[in-house]
Amino acid sequence: MKIKIGIIFGGTSREREISFAGGRTVYDNLNKALFEPVPLFVDSFGNIILLDWAYIYKGSIRDFYPSAEHIPNSENEFQYYAEQTGPLSREEQLDLVKPLGRVVEFSELCGLIDFAFLCLHGSDGEDGRIQGMLEYLRIPYSGSGILSSAIGMNKAVQKEWMRKAGFKIPKYSRLSRTQWNSVSDHAGLFNQLKTDVGLPFVVKSANQGSSIGVSVVNTDDVNSFITAVNKSFFRFEIKRDDWKNKNAEEQVEFIRRLTDIREGIGMPLLWDEKMFYSPDELLDAVRNYFNTNDKTITLEAADGESEILIEEFLTGKEFSCIVIENTDGIPVALPPTEIRKGKEVFDYRSKYLPGLSRKITPIDLPATQLAEITDQCEKLFTAFHFNVYARIDGFITEGGKIFLNDPNTTSGMLPSSFFFHQAAEIGLNPSQFLTYIIRTSVASRESDFKNITSLPKLLQSLDKAIEADRKHDKEKIKVAVMLGGYSSERHISVESGRNIYEKLASSVKYEPLPVFVSGSNAQHFLHTIPVNILLKDNADDIKEKVEHWKVHPLINEIVEKCKGITQKYSSLQNLAAPQLITYDDLSKMVQFVFIALHGRPGEDGVSQQQLERVGLPYNGSGVASSQTTIDKYKTTEILMHSGLHAAKHKLVYKKEWLSDAATFYKNIISEFKFPFIAKPVDDGCSSAVKMIRSEDDLNAFCQLIFRSTESFDEAIAAKLKIKPKEELSQKEVILIEELIAKKNADRFLEITGGMLTHVDENGNVQYELFEASEALSEGDVLSLEEKFLAGQGQNITPARYYPKDKKINQRISDKVKVELERAARLLKVEGYCRIDAFVRIFNTDDVEVLFIEVNSLPGMTPATCIFHQAAINNYKPYEFIDKIIEFGFKKQRMLVE
Repeated sequence: MKIKIGIIFGGTSREREISFAGGRTVYDNLNKALFEPVPLFVDSFGNIILLDWAYIYKGSIRDFYPSAEHIPNSENEFQYYAEQTGPLSREEQLDLVKPLGRVVEFSELCGLIDFAFLCLHGSDGEDGRIQGMLEYLRIPYSGSGILSSAIGMNKAVQKEWMRKAGFKIPKYSRLSRTQWNSVSDHAGLFNQLKTDVGLPFVVKSANQGSSIGVSVVNTDDVNSFITAVNKSFFRFEIKRDDWKNKNAEEQVEFIRRLTDIREGIGMPLLWDEKMFYSPDELLDAVRNYFNTNDKTITLEAADGESEILIEEFLTGKEFSCIVIENTDGIPVALPPTEIRKGKEVFDYRSKYLPGLSRKITPIDLPATQLAEITDQCEKLFTAFHFNVYARIDGFITEGGKIFLNDPNTTSGMLPSSFFFHQAAEIGLNPSQFLTYIIRTSVASRESDFKNITSLPKLLQSLDKAIEADRKHDKEKIKVAVMLGGYSSERHISVESGRNIYEKLASSVKYEPLPVFVSGSNAQHFLHTIPVNILLKDNADDIKEKVEHWKVHPLINEIVEKCKGITQKYSSLQNLAAPQLITYDDLSKMVQFVFIALHGRPGEDGVSQQQLERVGLPYNGSGVASSQTTIDKYKTTEILMHSGLHAAKHKLVYKKEWLSDAATFYKNIISEFKFPFIAKPVDDGCSSAVKMIRSEDDLNAFCQLIFRSTESFDEAIAAKLKIKPKEELSQKEVILIEELIAKKNADRFLEITGGMLTHVDENGNVQYELFEASEALSEGDVLSLEEKFLAGQGQNITPARYYPKDKKINQRISDKVKVELERAARLLKVEGYCRIDAFVRIFNTDDVEVLFIEVNSLPGMTPATCIFHQAAINNYKPYEFIDKIIEFGFKKQRMLVE
């Protein structure tokens, strides 16, 4: 019988989206031969919800909670969390929960689960409260116990304990909200802190993570100090002149960011003792207030911080280190990772979007300093009475001094997080590491709980199941997962490929082999890679490790210390050296290839051509279809010539721009009114898609996209609001498109619709259309983050074509699906695909679908909406992937026959 693992995720904290994404990672990566996952979602009000599994695959909490019928109408398209819908009674909260599952009382957990895997962050999750409740019920749980969790939560308490235990800590000062409210001489306090702590210094909340509420004060300016302190207390001041200098659009964007729980103060919030729940309500109130008043507005989050730290700014190398217990219960520090983040703040975006920051493992230091870091981390693990695992961050200065800070009893559990990244260095893939965490946690609770006879039996049963599962590995179907590539989408491809690998690695049917693709249009290369390279931060890191393969002596030492773990949970191939192979080699190694590439090669038919040559079945469309859909211009031309709708468009060439830029611009402007869209013709994932509002914008875009060097002018990039490390490919041709607008339609929305193909008994391809998602963008166009970063974008699935009436909504949806299927058949798409489009709705009956692009190998990251859509049709992500693979095998058999 499988062990029931209750995954507790979500929560009330500002880090709830990371917790939600982490819970999904655990749900997906639990070994399906050993465990039965039970999703227990904690909502904004603290209710524990036995969640319908389909909601786990939404991109963010806001995609499903509150559900569409409970989301207030927002003219400004603000995105709502449940607590922003108003002050809800207990009955109203339960009504909000009904579409999702059912509320579970804590006492019910004993009958639902055998073990609790804690993915909560912040208050109620890392502070010992839930650990205490689970201990009362005698339910074993993951990670550290009550005492160490409580210590690990509060940064101020941590500093005191660390100082008393003899660890180096930076100079710091504590400041409570009560103290700050009573300060009349801000300049005097600032001067005192400059003396006590020194300038620059860091201001941060005592009980937050993910760099939320953190600022660096590096100028001798009291106003910067006041702003930083208010930010950490989740308080904000709006001055009348600042507000009036913003246009209406800028005011909306300001409120959007202000009320965001990740970068602003969140909601509900207080203003002059009145509680505001809705961003729309707040926007109207601020506008009305400044029409007649000039006094500064002070807003404060209802869940504002009670205490902050002002801490000495440390220079040097920043690192993070996961410490685990080996099979003898001895703490072992895994290879510490250096965080290279450039000049920008290491914020939510930098931490969790692939390709923005770099993780160097182990940190590039002499052996003696590396040994000192691991030794210090292991000692802190013991001093704080941690159990099973912990994440410890720190700095090493240029002078070699080590400062540890912010030890965490719960790490982020996204696929590329430190938690999995460092475990991979000793050869554990995510599924194996989670099995280790569960088994070690049960053993730890056996010691904590005392006299509980059920835990030894649970351990014995689990050990037998682990041994039996390892013997079954030889029978599994071997699948190569191709990822990476050389396009601007290579980092997203790595994220997609990792996700496919992890889904297959936790299955009872498949054994995946990661294959990294690099090179250029002229020639590309295939390398098999070990799991520790697979879990590097991005495609460029993987490429570097493949080309300069070596095993650091520290890693060899740690692998030796953890050999009891690796022998029990891992396999030798997980740490095998990268190997350059050909397609012919690949055909002898695997039975199937899953192409997780985006852009070139992959979506252009090049890889498919080679796989067909060596007789390997693969996922997705064939060569000819792929060669068509990679080209947005060609795709929309085919669709429009067959009577389908798309935007007016035109190809423009670099050679024309170089020859006569003035005439080049004049010709475009004569055909397309501002604003219009400019984008590459053969890149996807919102790569370099920009709204052009003026000739200056057009000039800036052309200078960037037609540049002759890889680097680009930051001043020009700033004009187009290019984000730090956002990639812009160099192109010889770009696509200009008319901006698709609402015009006189009653409803207008952007959608993305997925589908799956099957083969019937007569050998005909049948299309299974999913309910499309409505994509909500916070900017001009859907960004990379909104499409692929967990917790960032919002996709409402099914799309709200006509939310007032479900029957009419479904009727419109069916019409849209007919158009999407027509497009897929015209383009001979096979396997699966995603189609992006705009929909205009007139009088509930007349529906116009305007196609944007067709993705024959759509993104398969954990947060992408094709998984939300598949879930409505009762496919879990693994089952969806399994169907894609099954179709690939059938298509191959049909070709042979």
